[in-house]
Amino acid sequence: MEEPKSSAPSSRSEPGQGGQGDGAGGAIILFFILGLAASLLVGWVAFPALLYSEKRQPVDFNHALHNEIVDHGCASCHFFRADGGFSGAPKLAQCIECHREANSDDPEEIRFVEEYVKPGREVPWLVYARQPDCVFFSHAAHVRLGGIDCAVCHGPMGESTSLRPYQENRITGYSRDIWGWNIAGIKRNSWDRMKMDDCAECHAQARVPGGSVQTQKDGCFVCHK
Repeated sequence: MEEPKSSAPSSRSEPGQGGQGDGAGGAIILFFILGLAASLLVGWVAFPALLYSEKRQPVDFNHALHNEIVDHGCASCHFFRADGGFSGAPKLAQCIECHREANSDDPEEIRFVEEYVKPGREVPWLVYARQPDCVFFSHAAHVRLGGIDCAVCHGPMGESTSLRPYQENRITGYSRDIWGWNIAGIKRNSWDRMKMDDCAECHAQARVPGGSVQTQKDGCFVCHK
């Protein structure tokens, strides 16, 4: 004798009915990953290309070659004046001492002589480390009193055989070296960027007044006028 069939619905799902939300959930996750990848691509590649314009220096310069010739390294061209001020980028008068005529067949040196030396025009160098007008920076305090080597802030520039590209922020007009070339603001070397945080960090480590959070309130006006 057959048992009566139960009228209660079966708890088992028919083929094709189970996990109806799995497909939608997978699509959402996929679109999220694609959107994240696209955002990172735009933020890390496209945004810097739009934010910065690349410019060439008026004349290419071989620091390594000149360092072999001069007597005092960086200080031969970037020196302190009698009043204690820093000379910064060399003026034409310094260059003319050695470059009244081209000393080689280097096309950059020939162009430098023809376009700047002979007409007596100053070279409009693009300054990588130019700070905002509200910032006062004393090279004498850092180099002479603090004993800081040039490479700490400027990197091994004296070893370079060519000037690297100058990238200018289209909004602020300042060099990309101030913010740093890493769009996330990450730095590996002390010369990778020149932000306020880097100054404060160095001052705190050296226990300089105005370098820590506790003393910044009283020390800000040492650098900011």
